[in-house]
Amino acid sequence: MRASKQAQSRKFKVQSKKSKITEVHISGAEGLYKRSEIQATVKRYIERALNHPKGKADRIVVTIEDIAQEPQKIPLLPVATIRCENPAEGEDIVRLLLQSLGISKISIRRSFHLIKRSTMRGAALITAKHGHRLEPDLQRGVRASRLGINRSVLKVLSRRLKQLGINTDTVKEALILASKVISCKEVIAELCVSDDPDYTTGYVASKHYGYLRIPHIKPVGSKIGGRAFFVNERVRVKKIIPYLEKMPVVVTKGAPCRGIISIDEILSGSHK
Repeated sequence: MRASKQAQSRKFKVQSKKSKITEVHISGAEGLYKRSEIQATVKRYIERALNHPKGKADRIVVTIEDIAQEPQKIPLLPVATIRCENPAEGEDIVRLLLQSLGISKISIRRSFHLIKRSTMRGAALITAKHGHRLEPDLQRGVRASRLGINRSVLKVLSRRLKQLGINTDTVKEALILASKVISCKEVIAELCVSDDPDYTTGYVASKHYGYLRIPHIKPVGSKIGGRAFFVNERVRVKKIIPYLEKMPVVVTKGAPCRGIISIDEILSGSHK
């Protein structure tokens, strides 16, 4: 499901005035479901699009596609929340995490620049060393798609997240998406900041640390947001994009869900 609304921007010239209609993204959601679950799922998605903090959508597109390919089985990433009090501290935490994974300062700066511009529809593919952009379409980016979770694993995950007070669709959907992204061997890490003005928790995901939530990564009310996938310098783009966008995957194995821990505990490995 993709929901959007029209916004009119005006450009003024000498003795003339032009208006341009632009599309503003409101909400998106997807999953792999059984045929019997489709009707209830579509209803839930539409209700989300019509009751979103970013505004009421005036265009909702729901696509239902039969997936014939057998989904690949992947594990869920371990979950933890890093203690963070404000956006400045959040950016410092992101830098420490990404640099410890071998991602250069220039690549990190580029990712923050792209996220703060908040113009991309998908994620940026950024090389870890030199900060090169690799997406064929720089405005569209790359979209991780065709992902789902085993119902028994989802039930256990919901119970564990409820104990931590974070059992929401936002957390679960982001975790499932990050688990697919990181299951791609060419991806080193993902940085995500939601463009939802009421949701200020971002995350860094990686094979080494798992899924690390970072509260207060942006101010309340801010509509900035985006994703960056950090990849190896010599990655084969024609191989990685089909996996992220077309390969169906299902999470079939759970993982630990921890509470709030410090960045020092993460970097030292004492949280494991």
